[in-house]
Amino acid sequence: MFLSRVEKANNNRQQIKSLTHLGAYHDWVEQSFPEEMKQGERLRHLWRLDQIAGREYLLILSQNKPDLQALSRYGVPGTAMTKAYDQFLNQLQPDELMRFRLTANPSYAVSHTGEKRGRVYPHVTVEQQRKWLIQRADKAGFKLVSQALSDATDQDDLAFDIVNREHPVLHRKSGRGVRLSRVTFEGLLQIQDLTVFKQTLINGLGREKAFGMGLMTVIPER
Repeated sequence: MFLSRVEKANNNRQQIKSLTHLGAYHDWVEQSFPEEMKQGERLRHLWRLDQIAGREYLLILSQNKPDLQALSRYGVPGTAMTKAYDQFLNQLQPDELMRFRLTANPSYAVSHTGEKRGRVYPHVTVEQQRKWLIQRADKAGFKLVSQALSDATDQDDLAFDIVNREHPVLHRKSGRGVRLSRVTFEGLLQIQDLTVFKQTLINGLGREKAFGMGLMTVIPER
């Protein structure tokens, strides 16, 4: 696995003029792996946009290394980089405390009469979105903890926050655009099931992974 990033060239409007919807970002990510496209491979690339110190970065987790020149298509020259991720994954330990960042699509499905697949609806309130993450933590191999590093009795006591909420546009093949709920969480977690947790990091959490949601990254809490 490889973790890559590039700073988006927000100061060059001409360069990024086509980045107006999620599909364009998805295409940017896919085009960054020309060998996979040449061979007709459809590997999953988890990605998200990060805001750091007033700058915006595209972050990608992938099985193969991206082509840094292609990754720089909408990026600031010289900022594209990639590093091996497997060594980091192999250093993780059960019960380890980690600071995490997750951009996700908190949503739920409702099955209506006569429908084979349930319709998907977004969670819209902060309380609903926080509860969505809390409910998925155990099956994802971790638990959310309090600042006091003890079991919290109320979701408000848990050491994580929603730091960004937005509704980017996704253009469907039908031509109609839909707005997706994109939420970024940051906080503190403790690894419970190491094997499952690694799979969460590799495979993502929640829906709309192809469109910049689902990628969780962690760093050790010191």
